[in-house]
Amino acid sequence: MQYDRIDARILEIVQKNNRLTSEVIGEMAGLSATACQRRLKRLRSEGIIEADVSIVSPKAVGRPIQMLVLVSLERERSDIIDRFKKAIKSSAEVVNGFYVTGDADFVLYITARTMEDYEQFTRRFFYENSDIKAVKTMVIMDRVKAGFAVPIETPSED
Repeated sequence: MQYDRIDARILEIVQKNNRLTSEVIGEMAGLSATACQRRLKRLRSEGIIEADVSIVSPKAVGRPIQMLVLVSLERERSDIIDRFKKAIKSSAEVVNGFYVTGDADFVLYITARTMEDYEQFTRRFFYENSDIKAVKTMVIMDRVKAGFAVPIETPSED
């Protein structure tokens, strides 16, 4: 997966606003709309652009309770890890899930309508899973920044 300086500029632009037209993106990147469309298609097909998403306010859609949850597994075995990854992917309540190093094995970002709903979720998702050793929940008081934008390194011209 390689990209050039123009691709880097396109990536910077679409990370800020992916609803811009190819004409506008192309103009900002110094390309025609058609050339911009071709590059966007390639960036998507190569997996450099993984998804085009909208960031939704949890509060606005009735899910004001947000948590970061640290999960430790009983043992680190590939089948147990794979099974838990699958459970994360199939759970609507888990917005983001990360397999990490350190004190916990996974960090999850979870939303809920109420604390009672979260308690029901924990019983179903964590406590009924014998592969889980420990769960530590941190309730988010304020979402200070939300996004998926990553800094784009501009390739040097050789």
